[in-house]
Amino acid sequence: MPLYDFQCPACKHRFEELVKVDASARCPKCGAADAKRVETFSAAISTEGSRARALSGARAKAKAVKREKDEAHRAYLRHHMEDHH
Repeated sequence: MPLYDFQCPACKHRFEELVKVDASARCPKCGAADAKRVETFSAAISTEGSRARALSGARAKAKAVKREKDEAHRAYLRHHMEDHH
């Protein structure tokens, strides 16, 4: 069962309730049975712009990680050559 946000039309109380998809909820404050489901907007809404920003951020992080790994590998090779020559 999904978790939905509801608002009671009688007392205006907002609450969350686990209900079946097509079911309604009873207001826990006043007991009214006709609470209406409220649409909530999530931060997960995806647009072309948000996807482009996320991709750009991910590429920048990956580039920084690669740079760090490459530097660590070069340092390892330098030390290995010094120890074995």
